[in-house]
Amino acid sequence: MLRRLYILVIVALIVSTTFIKNYTKKLDQEIFSVKENISYLNDIKQLIQLEYDYLSSPEKLLELNNLYLDEKLQHTPRKNINVISNVDQIILKISKIDE
Repeated sequence: MLRRLYILVIVALIVSTTFIKNYTKKLDQEIFSVKENISYLNDIKQLIQLEYDYLSSPEKLLELNNLYLDEKLQHTPRKNINVISNVDQIILKISKIDE
């Protein structure tokens, strides 16, 4: 009788361990999924913050230009900006320097 009780307890422990492992595996997958979503949302937030900072403060952009860039930014009219949808549309103008 005692032997059957030990076997029953061992089987119960094995079954409960299996259920607990499966449950924790599902929790780990959910935690990983949530962390990936948080990482993705943080990336989007940073891009939106950058866009907001750029669009809301041209003075800040000019200040950063003066600090970090060697060349000065120049205004380009909207009509001079072309949208390129294919790499084949790019025409490179290379000026040759006479030696």
